[in-house]
Amino acid sequence: MPVPQSKQDLLEAINASYDKLTVDLAKVPPARAREASMPGHAAGTVMSPADLVAYLIGWNRPVLSWHETRSRGAEPDLPATGFGWNQLGALAQQFYRDQAAASWADLLQQFSLAKTDVVELVESMSERELYDDPWYGRYTAGRMIQLNTSSPYTHARARIRAWLREQDPAHRHPIGPGIHEHCGPPPRSA
Repeated sequence: MPVPQSKQDLLEAINASYDKLTVDLAKVPPARAREASMPGHAAGTVMSPADLVAYLIGWNRPVLSWHETRSRGAEPDLPATGFGWNQLGALAQQFYRDQAAASWADLLQQFSLAKTDVVELVESMSERELYDDPWYGRYTAGRMIQLNTSSPYTHARARIRAWLREQDPAHRHPIGPGIHEHCGPPPRSA
């Protein structure tokens, strides 16, 4: 999906990527949602589907707080208080810890609410506020919102779909994970 260049494009990107992701998240068995069996956001770490959703919630909430802080005339701590841009792996781990006690159903509900709040924020902003002036460095507010919503939603969907494939015995191959029986040319008929 191209980078949104307007308010309407941004809303469509957020909603479309969220809708696609939630279809796949609904396929995660709740009993396996806390199983740490997919690569984490920091090198050498693993995470669970629940951690992945915690990460998405974790990035939606700062978007809201950044704008709330700016509306009071103050500058927000970006990416988050106590974290620099070179500490995103540690920030991801913090997002996981923040939601460690939440049930799968609660995480999905929080994610839905966070996404709804971001959409309401975007709807409340003018085209000019979103895309005319730099908001952080060279990035407009619209681009910063996209970088923390629809873009991670799309990446999360790829991760969760890969995890779901690995969980399905019909998609496993004895040679190794990720190798599927249907790969390669079809067998020759006799």
